[in-house]
Amino acid sequence: MTTSRRNGRELGSSDVVRRLRGGTDMLTTAALRRLDAELDWYRGLAAEDRSWIGLVAQAGIAAFINWYEEPDAGSYNAQEIFRAAPPELTRSISLQHTLQLVRVVVEVVEENAVKLAEPGQQDELREAVLIYSREVAFSAAEVYARAAESRGAWDARLEALVVDSLVRGVDESFRSRISALGWSGKGGTLVVVGQAPPDMDERRTAELRRACRRAAQDALVGIQGERVVVVLGGEGDLRAAASTLLPRFGPGPVVLGPEAGEVGDAGRSARAALAGMLAVSAWPGAPRPVAADELLPERMLNGDPLARRTLVEDLYKPLVGAGGPLVQTLEEYLSQGRSLEAASRALYVHPNTVRYRLRRIGQVVGWDPTDAREGFVLQVALAVGRLSESIPGHRGL
Repeated sequence: MTTSRRNGRELGSSDVVRRLRGGTDMLTTAALRRLDAELDWYRGLAAEDRSWIGLVAQAGIAAFINWYEEPDAGSYNAQEIFRAAPPELTRSISLQHTLQLVRVVVEVVEENAVKLAEPGQQDELREAVLIYSREVAFSAAEVYARAAESRGAWDARLEALVVDSLVRGVDESFRSRISALGWSGKGGTLVVVGQAPPDMDERRTAELRRACRRAAQDALVGIQGERVVVVLGGEGDLRAAASTLLPRFGPGPVVLGPEAGEVGDAGRSARAALAGMLAVSAWPGAPRPVAADELLPERMLNGDPLARRTLVEDLYKPLVGAGGPLVQTLEEYLSQGRSLEAASRALYVHPNTVRYRLRRIGQVVGWDPTDAREGFVLQVALAVGRLSESIPGHRGL
């Protein structure tokens, strides 16, 4: 038996190395048997993944033997050990599972040290196993950290692509991409648009993503230059969830798109919110956050066809359909400076009749004519509706 020293550690005895090489299959089988007996996650894996883990265990034992024989030439790099398996295996088993795998293999080699080494060499072999397992564990943690960093960067790029697709128009690949990001699809969807903080770096972007995921079941974040687009999804009050995120946006307005039934229909919400951001400066007193539909007049004046269509379809047409007196009363009330008495005199009806019809208008369209802002929205809706009826090609908008 011959041994020598290198870098402070004896090279492995050629006799022990020979026995280790001869016992590789036995050690691998014993390790897999122990995994199956002790670890529930291993038993729950698909047969293919279990076979890959067998190759990883075998590669780990072989790498230990090479390192034991030649400490300088051998490797304890977990990336080299995992090269025997496909990269997808790191998604099937976690870092914790990998460390459990290392522990089991170490215990199996330790327990068989008596069979694999002479009495005087057993302590040396055990010490070598412990040193090697420690280095492999640290190396495995580094492999998973790099994999997580790579996946995080890829997820961020995919997330930005999905948000951009939502803004521009959902295509056939949209659903598969959003599923890859873990979108559950439960409940509704709400798009929020605001200014990015002046110091929006990677750290603040990551903090915004974490805050969004705490606020709602599902969340996507897109940074588009100086603009931040957030997509929230899930059950519960999404508007309240959006309000909790206001400190994460930069100074200036924050616009909420109309809530959509599911993420595939959220394109309209996104386009409305973006149009609202372009038009909100025309309303200096706009609240923060402000709903995109509260900016219908400003959006329409800014050339937003969706706002024009909404004013006609959701406000003007329901009023016309509810009966002539409602439209006539609203027009007279607005033209008389929002005076009940003046409107009643012009219509030759009692003021209570005017008051009743105004309440009825609120019930029909959800906008209160007696409120200054909402009355303005209704006034614009009347004008746009009249134009849609009188201008050829605009009828039926």
